[in-house]
Amino acid sequence: MPENKRSAAPPPENPAGERILDARSLRGLAHPLRIRILKSLRHDGPATASQLGDRLGESSGATSYHLRQLATHGFVEDDPARGKGRERWWKAVHNGTSFADDLHTSSDPEVRGAANLFLHEIAGIHTQELSTWLATMHDWPEPWSTSGDLSDFTLNLSPAQLHELNEKLHAVVESYRTLSPGPGAPSDAEAAQVRVHLHSFPRGNPSR
Repeated sequence: MPENKRSAAPPPENPAGERILDARSLRGLAHPLRIRILKSLRHDGPATASQLGDRLGESSGATSYHLRQLATHGFVEDDPARGKGRERWWKAVHNGTSFADDLHTSSDPEVRGAANLFLHEIAGIHTQELSTWLATMHDWPEPWSTSGDLSDFTLNLSPAQLHELNEKLHAVVESYRTLSPGPGAPSDAEAAQVRVHLHSFPRGNPSR
């Protein structure tokens, strides 16, 4: 009789359905192409390695390898509803990612390097998305071209107040998630996928 084995615990999530990154999963994700693959699956829906290669301008061999790495760390999985042909279909497992608190304070050079790569890659994606919107905004109908936002604010806050502000902003965004059907699902004729960027950080002398 085979020995009973405990199944692996599912990766931790927060209430928004986001994957909470720990040191191991962060190292598994911290590669530019893996981050772009995961972004594409989350925003544009399930795809095969070949389709992702076309979307991202990469070879199907490269996307296939990095999909397997993402699957090893629990970021993507098979999409059984679509995988009926020879090619394997993949889908994202979570809505997004967030950092475990100890990643921000880790003294491990490898973890810090992975965190820096990940955050700079995300910042680059945000910059690219914003640049694309500014270059194409006049191609959209008037209700859309005037409903976007490019604002910044300067506040005097304590770390606790900044954390509270971020929590409240996230809660507002999450309250609209149920109105969004997600990639490939039927939607209101007037609806479109909307990207919301939130950046908040202190400035000045960090030694204060």
